[in-house]
Amino acid sequence: MWRIAAIVLIGLIGTSSVSIASESADSTHSEEGFNAGELIIHHVLDANEIHIADGLSIPLPIVLFTNEGLDVFSFGNFWNDHHEPNNIYTSESTGNSYAYHHGHITMVDASSHEETAHAGWSVSEHSFLDLSITKNVVGIFFSVALMLFVFLSVAKAYSKRGVSAPKGLQSFMEVLIMFVRDEVAKPSIGKKYERFMPFLLTIFFFIWIGNLLGLIPFIGGMNITGNIAVTLTLALFTFIITSVNANKGYWMHIVSPPGVPAWLLPIMIPIELIGVINKPIVLCLRLFANITAGHIIILSFTCLIFIFNASSGAGAAYGVSIGSVLFSVFMLCLELLVAFLQAYVFTLLSALYFGQAVEDHH
Repeated sequence: MWRIAAIVLIGLIGTSSVSIASESADSTHSEEGFNAGELIIHHVLDANEIHIADGLSIPLPIVLFTNEGLDVFSFGNFWNDHHEPNNIYTSESTGNSYAYHHGHITMVDASSHEETAHAGWSVSEHSFLDLSITKNVVGIFFSVALMLFVFLSVAKAYSKRGVSAPKGLQSFMEVLIMFVRDEVAKPSIGKKYERFMPFLLTIFFFIWIGNLLGLIPFIGGMNITGNIAVTLTLALFTFIITSVNANKGYWMHIVSPPGVPAWLLPIMIPIELIGVINKPIVLCLRLFANITAGHIIILSFTCLIFIFNASSGAGAAYGVSIGSVLFSVFMLCLELLVAFLQAYVFTLLSALYFGQAVEDHH
């Protein structure tokens, strides 16, 4: 069994390396040389396409709200003959012309190609609203669809078998669900844990699946939990649920900590409020930083091969590739553990915050 797992891991790293090699072939022989930083950032950030291999990408829908109306078209309209997004696309419905530069869509003048508007938070004379379907959005849809399939299948199996011994997927999921309930929710929240179980199970499996998706190069490396907007949204859900369910004792410990002299309250209350706001920020940054750092480390060691190839030739690149691939395999194994660990930590901290909010204070 362990041999099969090792082969699969080496295959994953190999496929990822081949994908990076095919993308960087042109830049390695360009005048500027191979740019490792640009390549790593390209893989870590979100995109409007799902890149599988050189010349093989899936364009995603572009959805733009402008003053002239709604524009919906494929990202492939920006591609040239080499599948590079440097063309200008003119919409037939609104007449607007768009260009794509370094991950950003801008509205340009069709004749001069000068920028006339950019993406913003609202629709105005000099901006438009970009609601395009990106690679991470597809990853979120896939994660949600997978969770719905798994949970509905397990629920259907329980309705059929009742209290009999679980089988197949049901037996695998029961262990994880019992783990979240008995090792996370009950010890952290107490008797009122049941009302928070749906949310805790949802974020645990969503984060775990999102972490694993970012390690699979075959589907373009959907770095869901490496996107700070996603982790911030999850942290805000925890913050809102904590605030809504908090009892009077929780808020009294913030606005009037027991045993604190009155003259210290002007200092203590701001500190306590900062602590309340700091909790979702810590949740957000911890998940984002750990997942992003893991991807960057794996990509950095892979890029060493091409850096030595550009500076010292193919012989040095082959020599470095042995250690680079072995260390990348080790890091990928570690990332598989981190994928589960970060889902557990986020769920555990959320449960601890819920427990503090509903605890009966005396």
